[in-house]
Amino acid sequence: MKNNILIAALLFAAFPLLSNTLVVCPDCPVNTIAKGIALANPCDTVLVQSGTYYENNIEINKDLTLIGEGMPVVDGKEQGEIFTVENKYFYIEGFRIQNVGRSYVEDRAGIRIRKSTQFTIRNNEFDEAFFAIYLQNSSKGLIEGNHISAHSLEEANSGNAIHAWYCSYLEIANNVVKGNRDGIYLEFVDNSLIHNNLSQDNIRYGLHFMFSDDDSYYDNEFVDNGAGVAVMYSKNIVMQRNVFRDNWGAASYGLLLKDIFDSEIFHNRFNQNTVGIFMETSNRLKIQQNEFSENGWAVKMSGGNQTNILSKNNFLHNTFNLSVHSAGTDNVFSSNYWSDYAGYDLDKDGVGDVPHRPMKLFSYVVSSTPEAMVLLRSLFIDLLNFSEKVSPIFTPENVIDETPLMTPLPVFGKV
Repeated sequence: MKNNILIAALLFAAFPLLSNTLVVCPDCPVNTIAKGIALANPCDTVLVQSGTYYENNIEINKDLTLIGEGMPVVDGKEQGEIFTVENKYFYIEGFRIQNVGRSYVEDRAGIRIRKSTQFTIRNNEFDEAFFAIYLQNSSKGLIEGNHISAHSLEEANSGNAIHAWYCSYLEIANNVVKGNRDGIYLEFVDNSLIHNNLSQDNIRYGLHFMFSDDDSYYDNEFVDNGAGVAVMYSKNIVMQRNVFRDNWGAASYGLLLKDIFDSEIFHNRFNQNTVGIFMETSNRLKIQQNEFSENGWAVKMSGGNQTNILSKNNFLHNTFNLSVHSAGTDNVFSSNYWSDYAGYDLDKDGVGDVPHRPMKLFSYVVSSTPEAMVLLRSLFIDLLNFSEKVSPIFTPENVIDETPLMTPLPVFGKV
Protein backbone atom coordinates (compact mmCIF):
# COMPACT_ATOMS: atom_id res chain seq x y z
CA MET A 1 0.00 0.00 0.00
CA LYS A 2 2.81 2.39 0.82
CA ASN A 3 4.22 1.82 -2.66
CA ASN A 4 0.89 2.73 -4.22
CA ILE A 5 0.71 5.94 -2.20
CA LEU A 6 4.30 6.83 -3.07
CA ILE A 7 3.62 6.34 -6.78
CA ALA A 8 0.56 8.55 -6.50
CA ALA A 9 2.50 11.26 -4.71
CA LEU A 10 5.21 11.19 -7.38
CA LEU A 11 2.58 11.47 -10.10
CA PHE A 12 1.07 14.52 -8.45
CA ALA A 13 4.46 16.08 -7.83
CA ALA A 14 5.21 15.70 -11.52
CA PHE A 15 2.02 17.43 -12.69
CA PRO A 16 3.58 20.94 -12.81
CA LEU A 17 6.32 19.60 -15.10
CA LEU A 18 3.97 17.71 -17.41
CA SER A 19 1.13 20.19 -17.63
CA ASN A 20 0.19 23.86 -17.63
CA THR A 21 0.16 26.03 -14.52
CA LEU A 22 -2.68 28.52 -14.09
CA VAL A 23 -2.12 31.32 -11.56
CA VAL A 24 -4.86 32.69 -9.31
CA CYS A 25 -4.38 35.83 -7.21
CA PRO A 26 -6.61 38.65 -5.93
CA ASP A 27 -5.29 41.08 -8.58
CA CYS A 28 -4.91 38.62 -11.46
CA PRO A 29 -7.30 38.20 -14.38
CA VAL A 30 -8.22 34.91 -12.72
CA ASN A 31 -9.07 36.12 -9.23
CA THR A 32 -11.14 33.27 -7.77
CA ILE A 33 -10.27 29.64 -7.18
CA ALA A 34 -13.53 28.48 -8.73
CA LYS A 35 -12.69 30.38 -11.95
CA GLY A 36 -9.20 28.92 -12.00
CA ILE A 37 -10.54 25.40 -11.68
CA ALA A 38 -13.12 26.02 -14.40
CA LEU A 39 -10.43 27.26 -16.83
CA ALA A 40 -7.92 24.51 -16.04
CA ASN A 41 -7.57 21.44 -18.23
CA PRO A 42 -7.26 17.94 -16.76
CA CYS A 43 -3.85 17.36 -15.16
CA ASP A 44 -3.14 21.11 -14.91
CA THR A 45 -1.81 22.80 -11.80
CA VAL A 46 -3.76 25.67 -10.27
CA LEU A 47 -1.34 27.86 -8.30
CA VAL A 48 -3.21 30.04 -5.79
CA GLN A 49 -1.17 32.93 -4.43
CA SER A 50 -1.44 34.48 -0.98
CA GLY A 51 -4.66 36.26 -0.09
CA THR A 52 -8.15 35.62 1.25
CA TYR A 53 -10.72 34.03 -1.06
CA TYR A 54 -14.34 34.09 0.13
CA GLU A 55 -15.67 31.07 -1.72
CA ASN A 56 -17.68 27.92 -1.10
CA ASN A 57 -19.28 25.04 -2.99
CA ILE A 58 -16.27 24.71 -5.30
CA GLU A 59 -16.75 21.54 -7.35
CA ILE A 60 -13.80 19.68 -8.86
CA ASN A 61 -14.51 16.91 -11.37
CA LYS A 62 -11.22 16.78 -13.24
CA ASP A 63 -7.72 15.57 -12.33
CA LEU A 64 -6.00 18.61 -10.82
CA THR A 65 -3.20 19.77 -8.59
CA LEU A 66 -4.01 22.72 -6.30
CA ILE A 67 -1.02 24.43 -4.71
CA GLY A 68 -1.27 27.29 -2.23
CA GLU A 69 1.61 29.76 -2.23
CA GLY A 70 2.00 31.67 1.07
CA MET A 71 -0.90 29.80 2.71
CA PRO A 72 -3.86 31.47 0.98
CA VAL A 73 -7.08 31.51 3.02
CA VAL A 74 -10.29 30.02 1.67
CA ASP A 75 -13.14 31.32 3.84
CA GLY A 76 -16.56 29.74 3.41
CA LYS A 77 -18.31 32.55 5.29
CA GLU A 78 -20.20 29.78 7.16
CA GLN A 79 -22.32 29.30 4.03
CA GLY A 80 -21.50 25.67 3.23
CA GLU A 81 -18.98 23.14 1.96
CA ILE A 82 -15.83 24.53 0.36
CA PHE A 83 -14.20 21.89 -1.91
CA THR A 84 -16.16 18.92 -3.26
CA VAL A 85 -13.98 16.56 -5.30
CA GLU A 86 -15.29 13.71 -7.43
CA ASN A 87 -12.66 12.43 -9.86
CA LYS A 88 -9.84 9.92 -9.94
CA TYR A 89 -6.72 11.97 -9.10
CA PHE A 90 -6.49 15.02 -6.87
CA TYR A 91 -3.72 16.82 -4.98
CA ILE A 92 -4.06 19.81 -2.67
CA GLU A 93 -1.39 21.44 -0.51
CA GLY A 94 -0.76 24.70 1.30
CA PHE A 95 -4.20 26.19 2.02
CA ARG A 96 -5.91 27.53 5.12
CA ILE A 97 -9.56 26.47 4.97
CA GLN A 98 -11.94 28.02 7.47
CA ASN A 99 -15.50 28.90 8.46
CA VAL A 100 -17.43 26.14 6.74
CA GLY A 101 -20.37 26.69 9.06
CA ARG A 102 -22.13 24.24 11.36
CA SER A 103 -25.29 22.44 10.35
CA TYR A 104 -27.76 20.09 12.02
CA VAL A 105 -29.01 18.65 8.72
CA GLU A 106 -25.91 18.13 6.51
CA ASP A 107 -22.31 17.06 6.97
CA ARG A 108 -20.50 20.05 5.50
CA ALA A 109 -16.80 19.64 4.85
CA GLY A 110 -13.74 21.75 4.20
CA ILE A 111 -12.64 19.15 1.63
CA ARG A 112 -14.92 16.29 0.57
CA ILE A 113 -13.43 13.50 -1.53
CA ARG A 114 -16.01 11.27 -3.21
CA LYS A 115 -15.36 8.18 -5.38
CA SER A 116 -11.71 9.05 -5.86
CA THR A 117 -8.46 7.10 -5.95
CA GLN A 118 -4.85 8.13 -5.51
CA PHE A 119 -5.49 11.50 -3.92
CA THR A 120 -3.34 13.56 -1.56
CA ILE A 121 -4.33 16.19 1.03
CA ARG A 122 -1.12 17.54 2.51
CA ASN A 123 0.09 20.39 4.71
CA ASN A 124 -3.15 22.33 4.97
CA GLU A 125 -4.69 24.16 7.93
CA PHE A 126 -8.35 23.88 8.86
CA ASP A 127 -10.09 26.13 11.35
CA GLU A 128 -13.76 25.73 12.29
CA ALA A 129 -14.36 23.52 9.28
CA PHE A 130 -17.09 21.33 10.85
CA PHE A 131 -15.99 18.15 9.03
CA ALA A 132 -12.54 19.23 7.93
CA ILE A 133 -11.72 16.28 5.63
CA TYR A 134 -14.56 13.97 4.59
CA LEU A 135 -13.71 10.87 2.55
CA GLN A 136 -16.34 8.55 1.08
CA ASN A 137 -16.16 5.56 -1.27
CA SER A 138 -12.51 6.35 -2.00
CA SER A 139 -9.19 4.51 -1.87
CA LYS A 140 -5.41 4.88 -2.02
CA GLY A 141 -5.36 8.30 -0.42
CA LEU A 142 -2.74 10.10 1.64
CA ILE A 143 -3.80 12.58 4.36
CA GLU A 144 -0.58 14.02 5.72
CA GLY A 145 0.73 16.94 7.74
CA ASN A 146 -2.54 18.80 8.18
CA HIS A 147 -3.45 20.91 11.22
CA ILE A 148 -7.13 20.80 12.09
CA SER A 149 -8.61 22.82 14.93
CA ALA A 150 -12.10 23.63 16.15
CA HIS A 151 -13.76 24.79 19.34
CA SER A 152 -16.60 22.31 19.61
CA LEU A 153 -18.63 22.20 22.80
CA GLU A 154 -21.35 19.63 22.05
CA GLU A 155 -21.46 16.43 20.00
CA ALA A 156 -24.77 17.39 18.35
CA ASN A 157 -23.41 20.44 16.54
CA SER A 158 -19.82 19.39 15.86
CA GLY A 159 -18.10 17.31 13.19
CA ASN A 160 -15.05 15.09 12.93
CA ALA A 161 -11.63 16.35 11.89
CA ILE A 162 -10.92 13.45 9.51
CA HIS A 163 -13.95 11.34 8.60
CA ALA A 164 -13.71 8.29 6.33
CA TRP A 165 -16.64 6.12 5.21
CA TYR A 166 -16.40 3.05 2.97
CA CYS A 167 -12.75 3.58 2.10
CA SER A 168 -9.67 1.40 1.75
CA TYR A 169 -5.91 1.71 1.55
CA LEU A 170 -5.71 5.09 3.26
CA GLU A 171 -2.65 6.50 4.98
CA ILE A 172 -3.36 9.14 7.64
CA ALA A 173 -0.07 10.44 8.99
CA ASN A 174 1.54 13.34 10.87
CA ASN A 175 -1.66 15.31 11.38
CA VAL A 176 -2.58 17.42 14.42
CA VAL A 177 -6.30 17.39 15.23
CA LYS A 178 -7.81 19.30 18.15
CA GLY A 179 -11.18 20.37 19.47
CA ASN A 180 -13.49 18.35 17.21
CA ARG A 181 -16.12 15.68 17.94
CA ASP A 182 -13.85 12.79 16.90
CA GLY A 183 -10.30 13.44 15.86
CA ILE A 184 -10.24 10.63 13.29
CA TYR A 185 -13.34 8.57 12.47
CA LEU A 186 -13.25 5.39 10.36
CA GLU A 187 -16.38 3.46 9.36
CA PHE A 188 -16.09 0.52 6.96
CA VAL A 189 -12.44 1.43 6.32
CA ASP A 190 -10.09 -1.47 5.59
CA ASN A 191 -6.38 -2.04 4.99
CA SER A 192 -5.33 1.42 6.17
CA LEU A 193 -2.53 2.97 8.23
CA ILE A 194 -2.94 5.69 10.88
CA HIS A 195 0.37 6.82 12.33
CA ASN A 196 2.29 9.69 13.95
CA ASN A 197 -0.80 11.81 14.57
CA LEU A 198 -1.60 13.94 17.63
CA SER A 199 -5.28 13.86 18.54
CA GLN A 200 -6.10 16.08 21.51
CA ASP A 201 -8.99 17.81 23.29
CA ASN A 202 -11.68 16.19 21.18
CA ILE A 203 -15.16 15.87 22.68
CA ARG A 204 -15.73 12.18 22.04
CA TYR A 205 -12.82 10.05 20.76
CA GLY A 206 -9.33 10.79 19.54
CA LEU A 207 -9.68 7.89 17.08
CA HIS A 208 -12.87 5.94 16.40
CA PHE A 209 -13.13 2.65 14.46
CA MET A 210 -16.48 1.16 13.39
CA PHE A 211 -16.74 -2.01 11.27
CA SER A 212 -13.19 -1.56 9.98
CA ASP A 213 -10.84 -4.51 9.46
CA ASP A 214 -7.16 -5.17 8.76
CA ASP A 215 -5.99 -1.71 9.84
CA SER A 216 -2.96 -0.57 11.83
CA TYR A 217 -2.43 2.47 13.99
CA TYR A 218 0.92 3.22 15.56
CA ASP A 219 3.12 6.01 16.99
CA ASN A 220 0.10 8.25 17.67
CA GLU A 221 -0.69 10.32 20.77
CA PHE A 222 -4.22 10.54 22.18
CA VAL A 223 -4.31 13.19 24.88
CA ASP A 224 -7.14 14.69 26.96
CA ASN A 225 -10.02 13.50 24.81
CA GLY A 226 -13.46 12.40 25.96
CA ALA A 227 -11.90 8.98 25.43
CA GLY A 228 -8.67 8.16 23.66
CA VAL A 229 -9.56 5.48 21.11
CA ALA A 230 -12.64 3.33 20.49
CA VAL A 231 -12.34 0.18 18.37
CA MET A 232 -15.75 -1.40 17.77
CA TYR A 233 -17.05 -4.30 15.65
CA SER A 234 -13.72 -4.79 13.92
CA LYS A 235 -11.05 -7.46 13.50
CA ASN A 236 -7.36 -7.79 12.71
CA ILE A 237 -6.39 -4.40 14.13
CA VAL A 238 -2.75 -3.79 15.05
CA MET A 239 -2.18 -1.15 17.75
CA GLN A 240 1.46 -0.39 18.50
CA ARG A 241 3.60 2.27 20.18
CA ASN A 242 0.77 4.69 20.87
CA VAL A 243 0.44 6.98 23.88
CA PHE A 244 -2.94 7.22 25.66
CA ARG A 245 -2.71 10.00 28.23
CA ASP A 246 -4.94 12.19 30.41
CA ASN A 247 -8.24 10.87 29.08
CA TRP A 248 -10.36 11.55 32.18
CA GLY A 249 -14.09 11.45 32.80
CA ALA A 250 -16.91 9.44 34.29
CA ALA A 251 -17.12 7.30 31.12
CA SER A 252 -13.64 7.88 29.75
CA TYR A 253 -11.05 5.36 28.60
CA GLY A 254 -7.62 5.36 27.08
CA LEU A 255 -8.74 2.52 24.81
CA LEU A 256 -12.27 1.12 24.46
CA LEU A 257 -12.59 -2.31 22.83
CA LYS A 258 -16.05 -3.59 21.98
CA ASP A 259 -16.71 -6.67 19.85
CA ILE A 260 -13.26 -6.83 18.31
CA PHE A 261 -11.35 -9.98 17.46
CA ASP A 262 -7.92 -11.31 16.53
CA SER A 263 -6.03 -8.08 17.20
CA GLU A 264 -2.72 -7.05 18.75
CA ILE A 265 -1.97 -4.35 21.33
CA PHE A 266 1.81 -4.09 21.75
CA HIS A 267 4.28 -1.53 23.15
CA ASN A 268 1.73 1.16 24.07
CA ARG A 269 1.74 3.51 27.06
CA PHE A 270 -1.40 4.18 29.10
CA ASN A 271 -0.80 7.00 31.55
CA GLN A 272 -3.26 8.83 33.82
CA ASN A 273 -6.52 7.71 32.24
CA THR A 274 -9.71 6.92 34.13
CA VAL A 275 -9.47 3.43 32.58
CA GLY A 276 -6.45 2.35 30.54
CA ILE A 277 -8.23 -0.39 28.54
CA PHE A 278 -11.92 -1.26 28.79
CA MET A 279 -12.90 -4.53 27.08
CA GLU A 280 -16.34 -5.91 26.28
CA THR A 281 -17.10 -9.07 24.25
CA SER A 282 -13.65 -8.98 22.68
CA ASN A 283 -11.84 -12.23 21.92
CA ARG A 284 -8.44 -13.57 20.91
CA LEU A 285 -6.54 -10.38 21.65
CA LYS A 286 -2.84 -10.26 22.45
CA ILE A 287 -2.06 -7.46 24.94
CA GLN A 288 1.69 -7.55 25.47
CA GLN A 289 4.60 -5.32 26.49
CA ASN A 290 2.47 -2.30 27.32
CA GLU A 291 2.90 0.07 30.25
CA PHE A 292 -0.05 1.06 32.46
CA SER A 293 0.87 3.79 34.93
CA GLU A 294 -1.14 5.97 37.31
CA ASN A 295 -4.53 5.12 35.83
CA GLY A 296 -7.73 4.72 37.80
CA TRP A 297 -8.14 1.20 36.43
CA ALA A 298 -5.36 -0.19 34.24
CA VAL A 299 -7.57 -2.85 32.61
CA LYS A 300 -11.30 -3.33 33.04
CA MET A 301 -12.85 -6.46 31.53
CA SER A 302 -16.61 -6.63 31.26
CA GLY A 303 -18.51 -9.76 30.21
CA GLY A 304 -17.89 -11.90 27.15
CA ASN A 305 -14.11 -11.60 26.87
CA GLN A 306 -12.52 -14.92 25.96
CA THR A 307 -9.13 -16.32 24.96
CA ASN A 308 -7.23 -13.08 25.51
CA ILE A 309 -3.58 -13.00 26.53
CA LEU A 310 -2.22 -10.29 28.84
CA SER A 311 1.49 -10.90 29.28
CA LYS A 312 4.76 -9.06 29.80
CA ASN A 313 3.07 -5.77 30.67
CA ASN A 314 4.08 -3.28 33.36
CA PHE A 315 1.38 -2.27 35.85
CA LEU A 316 2.77 0.73 37.74
CA HIS A 317 0.98 2.51 40.59
CA ASN A 318 -2.56 2.30 39.25
CA THR A 319 -5.41 2.71 41.73
CA PHE A 320 -6.71 -0.66 40.49
CA ASN A 321 -4.67 -2.84 38.18
CA LEU A 322 -7.40 -5.16 37.03
CA SER A 323 -11.16 -5.58 37.20
CA VAL A 324 -12.84 -8.69 35.75
CA HIS A 325 -16.63 -8.86 35.87
CA SER A 326 -17.18 -12.48 34.87
CA ALA A 327 -15.89 -15.80 36.14
CA GLY A 328 -15.08 -18.88 34.08
CA THR A 329 -13.10 -17.14 31.36
CA ASP A 330 -10.05 -18.64 29.68
CA ASN A 331 -8.07 -15.41 29.57
CA VAL A 332 -4.39 -15.72 30.39
CA PHE A 333 -2.48 -13.39 32.73
CA SER A 334 1.20 -14.25 32.77
CA SER A 335 4.66 -12.79 33.33
CA ASN A 336 3.51 -9.25 34.06
CA TYR A 337 5.15 -6.80 36.44
CA TRP A 338 2.77 -5.61 39.17
CA SER A 339 4.02 -2.74 41.32
CA ASP A 340 1.82 -3.91 44.23
CA TYR A 341 3.18 -7.47 44.19
CA ALA A 342 4.35 -8.37 47.68
CA GLY A 343 5.93 -11.75 46.95
CA TYR A 344 9.57 -12.86 46.97
CA ASP A 345 12.11 -14.45 44.65
CA LEU A 346 14.32 -16.85 46.61
CA ASP A 347 15.94 -18.47 43.59
CA LYS A 348 16.75 -15.05 42.03
CA ASP A 349 15.43 -15.94 38.59
CA GLY A 350 13.46 -12.70 38.25
CA VAL A 351 10.11 -14.42 38.67
CA GLY A 352 8.15 -14.27 41.92
CA ASP A 353 7.86 -17.55 43.81
CA VAL A 354 4.31 -16.74 44.91
CA PRO A 355 1.50 -16.29 42.33
CA HIS A 356 -0.14 -12.86 42.24
CA ARG A 357 -3.86 -12.15 42.29
CA PRO A 358 -4.11 -8.71 40.62
CA MET A 359 -7.81 -8.19 41.21
CA LYS A 360 -8.63 -6.69 44.60
CA LEU A 361 -11.95 -7.25 46.32
CA PHE A 362 -12.46 -3.50 46.65
CA SER A 363 -12.23 -3.18 42.87
CA TYR A 364 -15.10 -5.64 42.64
CA VAL A 365 -17.07 -3.63 45.21
CA VAL A 366 -16.49 -0.28 43.49
CA SER A 367 -17.54 -1.69 40.12
CA SER A 368 -20.97 -2.54 41.52
CA THR A 369 -21.21 0.34 44.02
CA PRO A 370 -19.22 3.39 42.78
CA GLU A 371 -20.11 5.38 45.93
CA ALA A 372 -17.80 3.06 47.89
CA MET A 373 -14.83 4.88 46.37
CA VAL A 374 -14.89 7.32 49.30
CA LEU A 375 -13.46 4.49 51.43
CA LEU A 376 -10.45 3.98 49.15
CA ARG A 377 -7.67 4.95 51.58
CA SER A 378 -9.24 3.59 54.74
CA LEU A 379 -7.84 0.82 56.92
CA PHE A 380 -11.07 -1.12 56.40
CA ILE A 381 -10.29 -1.52 52.70
CA ASP A 382 -6.79 -2.82 53.44
CA LEU A 383 -8.31 -5.46 55.72
CA LEU A 384 -10.95 -6.29 53.11
CA ASN A 385 -8.38 -6.83 50.37
CA PHE A 386 -6.13 -8.85 52.67
CA SER A 387 -8.93 -11.19 53.67
CA GLU A 388 -9.82 -11.82 50.02
CA LYS A 389 -6.16 -12.45 49.21
CA VAL A 390 -5.90 -15.09 51.92
CA SER A 391 -9.19 -16.78 51.00
CA PRO A 392 -10.58 -15.71 47.60
CA ILE A 393 -14.38 -15.89 47.55
CA PHE A 394 -15.71 -13.08 45.37
CA THR A 395 -12.90 -12.47 42.88
CA PRO A 396 -12.60 -14.90 39.93
CA GLU A 397 -10.37 -17.81 40.89
CA ASN A 398 -8.62 -18.03 37.51
CA VAL A 399 -7.58 -14.38 37.44
CA ILE A 400 -4.06 -15.06 38.60
CA ASP A 401 -0.53 -14.45 37.36
CA GLU A 402 1.48 -17.58 38.17
CA THR A 403 4.76 -16.01 37.06
CA PRO A 404 4.81 -12.36 38.20
CA LEU A 405 8.00 -10.49 37.37
CA MET A 406 10.12 -8.86 40.05
CA THR A 407 11.30 -5.91 37.92
CA PRO A 408 9.61 -3.89 35.15
CA LEU A 409 10.17 -4.83 31.53
CA PRO A 410 11.43 -2.47 28.84
CA VAL A 411 8.33 -1.55 26.84
CA PHE A 412 10.00 -0.02 23.77
CA GLY A 413 6.98 2.23 23.32
CA LYS A 414 6.75 5.80 22.12
CA VAL A 415 7.84 8.22 24.87
